[in-house]
Amino acid sequence: MDNLYRLIADAVAEGQRVALAILVRAEGATPREAGAKMLVYADGRTVGTVGGGEMEALVIQEAVEAIQQGASRLVHYELRDPQAGDPGICGGAADVFVDVSAPAPLLLVVGAGHVAVPVAEIGSLCGFRVVVVDDRTDMASPERFPNASERIVGDIVESLRALTITPDTHIVIITRGHAHDLGALRAVIDSPAAYIGMIGSRRKVRTITDRLRADGVSEERIERVHAPIGLDIGAETPAEIAVSILAEVIMLLRAQHGTSYKGIRKGGQGEPLTLES
Repeated sequence: MDNLYRLIADAVAEGQRVALAILVRAEGATPREAGAKMLVYADGRTVGTVGGGEMEALVIQEAVEAIQQGASRLVHYELRDPQAGDPGICGGAADVFVDVSAPAPLLLVVGAGHVAVPVAEIGSLCGFRVVVVDDRTDMASPERFPNASERIVGDIVESLRALTITPDTHIVIITRGHAHDLGALRAVIDSPAAYIGMIGSRRKVRTITDRLRADGVSEERIERVHAPIGLDIGAETPAEIAVSILAEVIMLLRAQHGTSYKGIRKGGQGEPLTLES
């Protein structure tokens, strides 16, 4: 079974999500005993087995769905009455924990200007792997972005097209001009990125989205773009704007709605934590 964990580590290092299905409870007659494991890839490939047959097929289906959603889950199977929909007639029952492993989320910062510096710094503090893309060597430098995992210097559009963008990628477009923003957005709008945000005034956003519509980009694709970028917290300085951007990224990453803690019933769900030194 050590091989399964090596395969998981390899997959995560390559930027892939995978799921390990573990038979955590076997009651009565079941194809395998508790502890059986099976590794499932996003395309449905497997290594190992939790018993084969219809139950395993259902586990694979659950695992692929869990990988797509990025959420682990516990599933229960009765193996008694096929006519009732059970995936077997062994007479037992099984619980399978589907544990999703994913790489650290990627924060792809397009542009290396004033706002990009605190975006990269805060993103790194929040656990993102940060990659900065710009066409200026002096701007995308180690001195300006010491916490970035990678700094890519070159034509912005070509650099973005050369990158592998996955559902764990969060793209922040904050270049120095609308022409660069438009080119960057064109390069990534069809990608499977979890988040695409673009800085700019509402007028600038309308101008760019109108250009995309004229180019035949679907409304569904355009609706994916968060622009103007960030949560409306009245941000003014580069650092404040960075906070608003990362707040929006994290809100969507955690599938939340940005509800203010003010007014939440004391002791109720969502009450802020108190950190004590």
